[in-house]
Amino acid sequence: MLAIFKRELASFFSSVTGALVVSVFLLLTGMFLWVIPNDLNILYGGYSTLESLFYIAPWVYLFLVPAVTMRLFADEKRLGTLDLLLTRPVSEMQIVFGKFLAGLIVVFLSLLPTLIYVYSVYHLGNPIGNLDMGGTWGSYIGLVFLAAVYVAIGVFASSLTDNQIVAFILAVLVCFLFYTGFESLATIPGLSAWRDTITYVGIDSHYRSLSRGVIDSRDIIHLASLVFFFLYLSRLSLTKNKH
Repeated sequence: MLAIFKRELASFFSSVTGALVVSVFLLLTGMFLWVIPNDLNILYGGYSTLESLFYIAPWVYLFLVPAVTMRLFADEKRLGTLDLLLTRPVSEMQIVFGKFLAGLIVVFLSLLPTLIYVYSVYHLGNPIGNLDMGGTWGSYIGLVFLAAVYVAIGVFASSLTDNQIVAFILAVLVCFLFYTGFESLATIPGLSAWRDTITYVGIDSHYRSLSRGVIDSRDIIHLASLVFFFLYLSRLSLTKNKH
């Protein structure tokens, strides 16, 4: 598994993919938070808060993460190297997990430079330090788990096809469904009796809960369960491909 993880991570940064992901994420969030005059701009808002970052980031990752993961298995299938990989003395789950970790590290590295935003807003506050650090760190934890779910979905989508574009579109659709689709579904009048249950299945309510600085084990367990659920589906997909 470690060898697969190292190989995938090296491939991300030996090409433009890794640098491009980090650059695009920082460029988009930076433009919205500091440059473009809008309601999300921190300087125009007049409050020392990073809520805008944690509102924008899930939407940026909704497209950026599938772009990272779309090649993980699709490329192996297209090139015919997946069959060779499956003959190695590693389990299907180890292969899946190695690729998942590599994708997650790339996404995590794109998030690290945003700590500069925390430093900036912390010192821009009046008085200095007038920033809800509990909510900020809770939001970062929530965002890491949300990104992990996106990566797991992307790995699963990539395991289903040998076409990167198909894997990308499928991952975006499933990520969108879990991020905001269940919330929208719960508002349908005929489903009002199951509103809480439907909302609970999605990601957004758990992400918002963590963003308030309340680290509830139920939110962590739910998001982690989604990660392992999609990784398990990826493993089943590989097993089917093996036979």
